[in-house]
Amino acid sequence: MIIRPDDAILVTGAAGFIGASVIESLLDHGFRKVYCFVRPSSNTANLDAIIQRCGAIARVKVIRGNLLSSEDCCTAAKDVAVIYHLAVGTGDKSFPNAFMNSVVTTRNLLDACVRHGCLRRFVNISSLTVYTNRQKSRGRILDESCPIEERPELRGEAYCFAKVKQDELVIDYGRKYRIRYVILRPGVVYGPGKDAITGRVGLGTFGIFLHLGGSNRIPLTYVENCAEAIVLAGVMKGVDGEVFNIVDDDLPTSRRFLSLYKTKVRRFKSIYIPHLISYFMCYFWEKYSTWSEGQLPPVFNRRTWHAAWKKTRYTNEKLKSQLGWLPKVSSADGLNRYLECCRQNGA
Repeated sequence: MIIRPDDAILVTGAAGFIGASVIESLLDHGFRKVYCFVRPSSNTANLDAIIQRCGAIARVKVIRGNLLSSEDCCTAAKDVAVIYHLAVGTGDKSFPNAFMNSVVTTRNLLDACVRHGCLRRFVNISSLTVYTNRQKSRGRILDESCPIEERPELRGEAYCFAKVKQDELVIDYGRKYRIRYVILRPGVVYGPGKDAITGRVGLGTFGIFLHLGGSNRIPLTYVENCAEAIVLAGVMKGVDGEVFNIVDDDLPTSRRFLSLYKTKVRRFKSIYIPHLISYFMCYFWEKYSTWSEGQLPPVFNRRTWHAAWKKTRYTNEKLKSQLGWLPKVSSADGLNRYLECCRQNGA
């Protein structure tokens, strides 16, 4: 490992769905000096419970601040050996807000790292959504060698745009300032506490669920498995500058996922839209949006279709071979836990 148990670690977005699990995993791995960066308004109840349960002999500190503040970033990054950057924007999903809360905040944090000069690795949490998937043949494997969206603004998705730009920034700082980094691209992170059905399965509209995924495999990763991969990426030797996709083993098809959800959580009406039809629906939506000069926002377009609903296979072989990662929770167990929580919450 590149750090010792007593070296300082900073986790941004520590109160979030993934962040709290990362804190728990770090403490389970024996790291004892962990700084949890959260927004001033964040609810830290889950984080506090984890700290109380796992941090008896650790020095865990909750830091409230704003990553848009250069001063807050500089204070948080002082004497830190590894940064896990999980913080993302919330609320307003506009392009300016996404850029500000993903790119500007990351720049501030990286500038603080350059200033202090003590960082050994910056772990940036990206997403599978950055891959274009347009040039890849139907049914082929999407892995870390696949191309990124060159024009992410045309996807019509602020999150994709911001994550592409964030990755570019991290790579640029690595080249210019020799910041050692690893980029992680999780698939659909799920688990208790996150009840929504991913859009890769389909969309709810006018009381009917449009099932768009069909026989596609859904790139799920259970939150504990994802957190374990994130922790390993921050401390293992020999992976500086690498990119890793995070997906679990034995991924269910969209059809299987929807069937389990209806059986174990609640019944609702759904209609399967075959891939060819969904493609042309996106095509006509895109064309009308262009013709109407944005009267209809281009939220559905061919780039979106390729990324979310084109038949695709996924792999975690690089994660296993270079980080020694193995999923702690099987897909079967993860789905059971998730669906039971959804049922209890009345999702």
